[in-house]
Amino acid sequence: MTMSPNDELNPSQCKVVVALDAIVGKWKPILLLQLMTGGTKRFSELRKLIPNITQRMLTSQLRDLEEQDLIQRVIYAQIPPKVEYSITDYGKTLMPLLHEMHKWGVAHLEHMDEKGLEDSIPIGDA
Repeated sequence: MTMSPNDELNPSQCKVVVALDAIVGKWKPILLLQLMTGGTKRFSELRKLIPNITQRMLTSQLRDLEEQDLIQRVIYAQIPPKVEYSITDYGKTLMPLLHEMHKWGVAHLEHMDEKGLEDSIPIGDA
């Protein structure tokens, strides 16, 4: 899909919601960054890296990311079964966006702290 310069400025054509739907979830950005920076991981490794996530939530978030083609799951036919997760090439395209969102988040926390409103920001358990 090719966008014209006017599409970027037209609120009725805005696709921010589409982008957010793919990556928003309490744990999705953390999972993406873990796989981007740490490489391929097994399910149990991700559980150790994110100790506050439940097994059910981890499974759900990984499935969502896989459905969006942001991560891939490889199942090895062995006993016991071995499953690995890694970032896809398409998922890697999110790195600049996540980096900028992180920088904005840091600046936002500082801004809210300066305004005395830091308690109004919900901070995840991660």
